[in-house]
Amino acid sequence: MNIIREPKVYLTGRQVVNEAEIQRFLGEHALTWQTDTEVGAERLCEVAGRLCYMSFGKGRKTNTEYIGHILEVGHGSVLEHATWNFIITGVSRSFTHELVRHRAGWAFSQLSQRYVDESESDYVEPDIIAGDPELHQIWLASIQASHAAYVKLVDKLAEKYAEYPDKTMRRKLARQAARSVLPNATETKIFVTANGRALRHFIELRCNEFADVEIRKVAGMVLEIMQKEAPNIFGDYQWVDVPDGTKAATTTHRKV
Repeated sequence: MNIIREPKVYLTGRQVVNEAEIQRFLGEHALTWQTDTEVGAERLCEVAGRLCYMSFGKGRKTNTEYIGHILEVGHGSVLEHATWNFIITGVSRSFTHELVRHRAGWAFSQLSQRYVDESESDYVEPDIIAGDPELHQIWLASIQASHAAYVKLVDKLAEKYAEYPDKTMRRKLARQAARSVLPNATETKIFVTANGRALRHFIELRCNEFADVEIRKVAGMVLEIMQKEAPNIFGDYQWVDVPDGTKAATTTHRKV
């Protein structure tokens, strides 16, 4: 059993533009267009926005200007065409309970406690508890008791389901019942997909100074990744210091 205090975020997928098909569309409509970004998601958002008004080759010339205008006027639906994939690890079940409340524009695939043996699971300790020896010992004792109870229950339940011929089914039935004693601190892993608008909404709500510390950490990591990945879409966020020593993010273009 390990104690985890820092999450990790992996950017696992991004969009690739089919440039030939865009050029075929432009050619068949006697249009010409070029942009200055090589980021697939930013190119596709610009194509989507220009399609609404058939404004290819007109108006704002750079993607920075175009996306900047989208943010200013709040035309957020255009950003829904940009999509990214992430793996998030080193987070608690408390975190994922909050994360999966973000529904529109998101998809989730989370580690299953019915199939995965949690007798070797890790646990996520909040910073405020980890920094206080007395609180840490109280927390640790509770985690150890829950962990021990889970292991015992799995063993006893496996005996109870011994008549099932399918070994996999026996394990699943035992683990799905035994998991009821596992704490919210149990470490989990989750694969997520989200579009640009959904990510902005997530960052504004969860990288806020009033958000839970754990989810604020993850939201901050996501923002750092996205500001490098698609600066024209996420470059308007500014970092601010929070009284507890952590950081939060803010933008003048809220609720895009």
